[in-house]
Amino acid sequence: MEYIPAKTIVTKVKAPGNWFGIDYNMNIYKGCCHGCIYCDSRSDCYGVDDFDKVRVKEDALRIIRDDLRRKTRTGVVGTGAMSDPYNPFERELKLSRHALELCDAFEFGTAIATKSSLLERDIDILQSVAEHSPVLLKITVTCVSDELAARIEPHVSRPTERFRLIEKLSRAGLYTGILLMPVLPFIEDHEDNIGEIVRRAEAAGARFIYPAFGMTLRGNQRAWYYQKLNELFPGKGLAEAYQKRYGQYYECISPKAGKLWKFFAEECQKRKIAYRMEDIISQYRRPYKVEQMTLPF
Repeated sequence: MEYIPAKTIVTKVKAPGNWFGIDYNMNIYKGCCHGCIYCDSRSDCYGVDDFDKVRVKEDALRIIRDDLRRKTRTGVVGTGAMSDPYNPFERELKLSRHALELCDAFEFGTAIATKSSLLERDIDILQSVAEHSPVLLKITVTCVSDELAARIEPHVSRPTERFRLIEKLSRAGLYTGILLMPVLPFIEDHEDNIGEIVRRAEAAGARFIYPAFGMTLRGNQRAWYYQKLNELFPGKGLAEAYQKRYGQYYECISPKAGKLWKFFAEECQKRKIAYRMEDIISQYRRPYKVEQMTLPF
């Protein structure tokens, strides 16, 4: 394991509240070895060399402790934006687990995004955090097929495992749901896939599903993605289809996005699953709001 220097780890979000009500970001690891072919963090703009190699920020727990101690206001600390905090090395290093313990000690909430069933290990700490602060658990699921996932997300828990994880987290009383993103055009953007995700989410006790019917492509990420499409789906012409439809566009919205959104929204409404950002934020933060008392004069 390579250790890299860092001055700070828990940083203030520029526009707090916009993305799942997160106030602070925390990235302990740099790079990711899950091998997802669509990962936006591979883009040039983030400056992560050799992205598939996981590195750890040196003296991370001391820095996180000092960062949290210096904050004048508590809030929700998000992790998983740039690399999965539950990569295979976390099983032994336990840095994400110990960081959650620090959030608990300083009474900060947490919002976690992951594709790994290893998150189940930390249910006890998450329950402790939830006693005083908001907890939001976002499990990424973009397809129901374990076989397809093995191609496009080769080194991570299969969808079947992730649905089991959602069920365990939900039964533990933790606010849990699905990041349905990215939905890859021409590969995952069909009603059978989206509908089955919603149905399995309901069965697992998911409280929300937040979708993006499309993906982003830029810089070296685009070249990498097209290379992988040709390797994994030979003869399908998928890279050519992307080039023809999207060219150099950053946002690659599914040509079926409008139809899929209508179908998805109706399926979620039938099952009382939240799918709008404002509703998700309201639901997971509501139990911790203290209503200000108005005194008569």
